[in-house]
Order: sequence, then C-alpha cells, then structure tokens
Amino acid sequence: MKIYFTILIAMLLSLSCTERMDDIPEMKTPRDTTERSFLALGDSYTIGQSVTEAERWPVILAKELSQENIKIRKPEIIATTGWTTGNLLNSIADYKPARSFDMVSLLIGVNNQYQGRSTQEFRSEFNLLLTKAVTLAGGNKDRVFVLSIPDWGVSSFAAPTERDAIARSIDGFNAIAREECETEKILFIDITEESRKALNDPTMIARDGLHFSGLMHQKWVSLVIPRIKGTVLRR
Repeated sequence: MKIYFTILIAMLLSLSCTERMDDIPEMKTPRDTTERSFLALGDSYTIGQSVTEAERWPVILAKELSQENIKIRKPEIIATTGWTTGNLLNSIADYKPARSFDMVSLLIGVNNQYQGRSTQEFRSEFNLLLTKAVTLAGGNKDRVFVLSIPDWGVSSFAAPTERDAIARSIDGFNAIAREECETEKILFIDITEESRKALNDPTMIARDGLHFSGLMHQKWVSLVIPRIKGTVLRR
C-alpha cells in the first residue's frame, strides 16, 4: 500500500511540474526598440538635389535600418546645395540641439573642389567639421562616419576632356578627408568609385543632369550599412 501511494504522489508531482513548465512563456530574442537619432551634415548630395525626399540617402538609410529592427528616427538634415566646408561650418557654429545624436554623418567638399578653393583651406575646415560632428555625437567618435566626395565629372556638365582632371582633383580632396578621419579615428566610407559608374549608366544621374539619382543614393546606402553595423550602430 505504501508503495502504491508513493507512486501516486510521484505521478501527481510530475504532472504538476509539467503544467507549471507549460505556463512559462517562451523565451524570445529581445527586440531593439530604442529609436536612434541621426543627423546628416553636408551639401547637395546629402539634401538630395533633384531627387525626392524619400530618395535622399539619409532617408533611405534610416528606412532600411528600421526594416532590420534597428529603429532610426526621421533624419535631421543640415545641408544645402552649393555649400562648401566654410558654409557648413557657419551654419552649425551655434547649433546646439537639446540632446546629442546617436549617429552623425558628414559628406562635404564637392563645392570646394568645384569652386577651385585650396586644399589647405579644405583640410583646416574639414578638421573643424569633424570636431563639431563628434561634439554633436556626444563626444563619441564611434558615432560619426564620413562619406567621400562623389565625382560630378561623370555628369553631362563636365566636358569629356575635363573628366580626368576633375577625377584627380576630387581624389586629392578625398585623400585629405581620409587622412583627417584616420588621424581622428573616424570611420571613412568610399562612395566615389560607385559614383563613377554613372558615366555609363544614365539612370544614376538625376533629372537636372548634374546630381545623382535616387538609384545612386540607394547604392551609397548599400555601401554604408555594412560599414556602420559593427561600429556606429554598436551599442
């Protein structure tokens, strides 16, 4: 009899434990529900001259990251067509947002090259812009990334005989930007070579014949995302 009751109690305890285990909710991988802020600094290539707002690369970047469960707020963009490094510096000199940004990008310099401004001036002002970008990122250099200057020489605004000279000049400005980023340990992403593919693909040029289309902006984003995932987006 004692053996019978012992077996019965053991069975009841086993059933009770099984029921309690069934009540425990399934463990799931935690979702990243934090919305990150994003500030994009630049010129026509950042504001997306001659493309729609949805086709601007910062907007595409935020959308694609959000689809990957990396929530990004609508980007704040400080950029105007025709701006040089000096113009951008002046525009953000007194800019003091309520909070620092989780990501800050910088894409500037094409108008320095186009206007024939000196590389010495560019280096000095670009360095100041890096410092400002880091400040806006809460003093965290890992939150900042720089895109290289695209090559407008592939557009119809450049004569075929000028393209090589424009390319060499842009390469010179980009070399300075890369050097400054390496010195400051800030991520530098090359999109220039991708922009040069537009020479043989008119769909990559915007309707104004000078700037790049939304399709090219998309390609830039494809280059940016893999580079920032392990750095800028790292928590």
